[in-house]
Amino acid sequence: MKTFQTFDSESDYLAFHNQPPQLSHAPRIGLTGNFSEGNLTLAQGYYSSVLHAGGIPFVIPPFDDPEILSKLLDDLDGIILTGGADINPLFLKEEPVCELHGINPHRDRQELLLTRLAFDRQIPVLGICRGIQIMNAALGGSLYQDIHMQMEGRRIKHDQELDRAFASHTVHISSGSLLEKILKTSSLPVNSFHHQAVKDPAPGFRVSAVSPDGVIEAIESIEYKSLLGVQWHPECFIVNHDECMMPLFDWLVGEALSFRKAKALHQQILTLDSHCDTPMFFEKNIHFATRDPQIKVDLHKMTEGRLDATIMVAYLKQEERTPEKLAAATEKANILLDKIEDIARQNSSYIGIARTPEDLYELKGNGKKAIMLGIENGYAIGKDLENIARFRERGVVYMTLCHNGNNDICGSARYNDENIGLTSFGEEVVREMNRVGMMVDLSHAGRQSFYDVLEASKKPVVCSHSSCRVLCDHPRNLTDEQLRAIAGKGGVVQLCLYGGFLKDNGNATICDAVEHLNHMINVMGIEHVGIGSDFDGDGGITGCNDASELINFTRHLLNKRYSKEDIRKIWGENFLRVMKDVQN
Repeated sequence: MKTFQTFDSESDYLAFHNQPPQLSHAPRIGLTGNFSEGNLTLAQGYYSSVLHAGGIPFVIPPFDDPEILSKLLDDLDGIILTGGADINPLFLKEEPVCELHGINPHRDRQELLLTRLAFDRQIPVLGICRGIQIMNAALGGSLYQDIHMQMEGRRIKHDQELDRAFASHTVHISSGSLLEKILKTSSLPVNSFHHQAVKDPAPGFRVSAVSPDGVIEAIESIEYKSLLGVQWHPECFIVNHDECMMPLFDWLVGEALSFRKAKALHQQILTLDSHCDTPMFFEKNIHFATRDPQIKVDLHKMTEGRLDATIMVAYLKQEERTPEKLAAATEKANILLDKIEDIARQNSSYIGIARTPEDLYELKGNGKKAIMLGIENGYAIGKDLENIARFRERGVVYMTLCHNGNNDICGSARYNDENIGLTSFGEEVVREMNRVGMMVDLSHAGRQSFYDVLEASKKPVVCSHSSCRVLCDHPRNLTDEQLRAIAGKGGVVQLCLYGGFLKDNGNATICDAVEHLNHMINVMGIEHVGIGSDFDGDGGITGCNDASELINFTRHLLNKRYSKEDIRKIWGENFLRVMKDVQN
């Protein structure tokens, strides 16, 4: 950090411009300001620590306009929730205890909202003292208004009288925690200025440090998110030239830099999720333009996760194959496609229907999200080949030949004891799909069907949402032989984010998903993979549970040293290459 000693502003100006211009990639860190008695203040240690770690500090004043707050967050790469006054217990739906100290009505409402909005956007956050409490309360945890009165047992002194730059007690750091990894110790001397503390950690968090008397001193995300809170004041130490707490700020700035790179990459590439089942929820009166808790893909979540496009499928459960049931299946598919188009029309300022890869890029260029249409289960066409052309004319880009159970086209990966493959009618279906420019999707297809279709199709085929059999022994997953076979035909396999396809016990995380993707790439090559989340159709895992969290996947790919071009291919270019080939 350079300090100017001269009082000659002109010489400072000339000295700056005597050097070649520097492009700054430093992440922007927002720090909540402390508003008191009409003044906005920020202790020196906060911004000094950020500067020392290589970040650019910005002070966030308290204000009440959520639209401006949202726009501000779009420009930030990380946030520090700073210390200050007690939190108004009314925001926690509690009455104040008599030991409550002064509260700050100018900060509480905004910082609770800011934290939730930052959480939705996957912005890295470090909470300090009051900040850990704000983080925990905003995300569903509980607090002690006063640890000395409300906690059982005897407390140590948590409000030191010595200089803030010196430690007053120790904390024990949990083994295997992120905090232990950052600070490289299991016991840490800290300073202390509080009488409020975390009572129960918010969902998705764990305790990572406690004081000798049992007070929670740190919490961290267990969902592979960049969220950490500490009860002490690490920013005070740098003012006394003590760098013992700098690893915390180095961590935040490093996470913010990763997030900044992922955001920039999403601006430069097209991101496509090749499979979501959101239309299954249309009958539940969902509101696509809002952040609807009933669904994992909506306009807000796509925006937060920086997802440009998704393929919504009209899913049809496999039922009887009587003429009446087949006709009903076709009608249901058309109704679901109608509803997808209705959603796009109702939100035409923000989203549009795309029929071709070119449409996707045009919509992105116009600042809009895109929906493509798909059909999951060829049961939808009944026994009428002309339905294929009708659905393609509607804009359907692919059809999954079957679902869980055999149909008139082929045998399924499940409930197919006879090991039925592609039927003679199915061969006609594949040829017609090739003719009209609709991609053949082999997700859910049985092994015999899989190879029969590869033989019958004159065009590359896809698996819109599948994973690796060698890593998770599920009949829906693909063997290495099958992966190589699709790649040999020029096709792609889109990684499915359903836990049951990623790990034998179903308790999968984003790390397991990345492992499957890595394996696919090792077997097939980088040109033959992508992502098909299966959100709203049981897809969603720890660390990547809905569309808002998809940018986390990009961060993991960057951490694995995948290049920009590799990630561009994974996030849609490979799938769109096949789509373009099939449509031409």
